[in-house]
Amino acid sequence: MEFLNRLFYALTVTHPFHSLTVHFPIALTGAALLFILLALGRRSESLEHAAFYNLALASVSTLVAGLAGLRDNALRYDGAAPNVHLKIALASALLILAAVTTAARWRARDLLWKPSTRALYAMAFVLCFALAATLGFLGGVILYGF
Repeated sequence: MEFLNRLFYALTVTHPFHSLTVHFPIALTGAALLFILLALGRRSESLEHAAFYNLALASVSTLVAGLAGLRDNALRYDGAAPNVHLKIALASALLILAAVTTAARWRARDLLWKPSTRALYAMAFVLCFALAATLGFLGGVILYGF
């Protein structure tokens, strides 16, 4: 029981909760981008489905990581973490772009296969990953400096 108490204390007090959650949006947007590129190259519906599901999960995990970041910023940095306003703006953009792309794909399953929407749909995956990677870099600046 002592181990569980120490583990719970470490997860909720000692270690920032944001650092436990932030890796999911980065990994999921990276996987989504990989799958959408493979789907384009192989003309595979299954790979496009994998990209879609990864982006949907990235939307949810972005929300969780963002809320954890706001919490940790308030508790650990008194609201003044480096680049906090830029990170909030970029995380909001990532959440909106991933959620809108996911919702659009949910409504129209053939976005990747229609010539009129193919480029825009694929570009949304590129932008989501670019936003997540930039956010990861800015988070590293907090820990390791510029």
